[in-house]
Amino acid sequence: MDNRLSALDWSLVQAFLAVAEAGSLSGAARRLGRSQPTLGRQIRQIEAKLGVALFTRHPRGLALAEAGQALLPAARRMHDASADIALTAAGRDRALAGTVRITASEVMAHHVLPPVIARIRQALPRVSVELVASDTSENLLYRDADIAVRMYRPQQLDIVARQIGEMPIGIYAAHDYLARSGAPGSLDDFTAHDLVGYDRSDLIVRAMRDMGWPATRDWFATRCDNQLVYWNLICAGCGIGFAPCIVGEAEPRVQRLLPGLALPALPVWLAAPQTTRHSPRIARVWEMLAGHLDAVLS
Repeated sequence: MDNRLSALDWSLVQAFLAVAEAGSLSGAARRLGRSQPTLGRQIRQIEAKLGVALFTRHPRGLALAEAGQALLPAARRMHDASADIALTAAGRDRALAGTVRITASEVMAHHVLPPVIARIRQALPRVSVELVASDTSENLLYRDADIAVRMYRPQQLDIVARQIGEMPIGIYAAHDYLARSGAPGSLDDFTAHDLVGYDRSDLIVRAMRDMGWPATRDWFATRCDNQLVYWNLICAGCGIGFAPCIVGEAEPRVQRLLPGLALPALPVWLAAPQTTRHSPRIARVWEMLAGHLDAVLS
């Protein structure tokens, strides 16, 4: 079966792998940038060429059939080999021109990176920059991005990482909310206020517990996992929440509360594949990102 898979058009194997990992044609279409009808046709093609059904259909999408499960490891090996070829070729590109793809969290991409990227474009007019604003972790080894700006230390092998600085966190509430409800005078007053937190993510709850607060999800009257929407809920007066100080201090609708309280800061890391980190355009963008972010975070 592995030999028959290797003889297939790579685009068909890509389609199979994307659908297998996404569990649906719609999810795979978003991942590959193809249309659902195209992916559906490619799945039918690969099944016809192999003479087996690779998926079973169910109301919420597609599940791997037994034959699909058997093919998945070989498809992943082909994907890894293709990624290795692309990384090796990119690492040998000596031109200070081309495209550099940067991924960062939505908050970082929205509030911090635009002026940094504007300076990079002014200094490197032959380098195009693609910015992926996402709170998911793109796989650098698969060339989903050339450089990642992370709020944690990357753990993947073959990844070069460098900590740029830290992003202090503060507690904020809108002036409208404080006019209605008053400001908490201490941490003990917080449970009497409306709090804004995350929905399915337990990041804030865990951080508060680490600081000694017996927080639970029910503490938060308004909840949202999208960080940009979360911040806008605070600014609109839904309650008290947490945000990077670089974001909060630039927003006139809010006030920082208990500024003397020391909250854990978020580390800021740059990461890139080892094989491409020193190609000229990626190296230059890396150094400019590091310099500008260091200045912004200092």
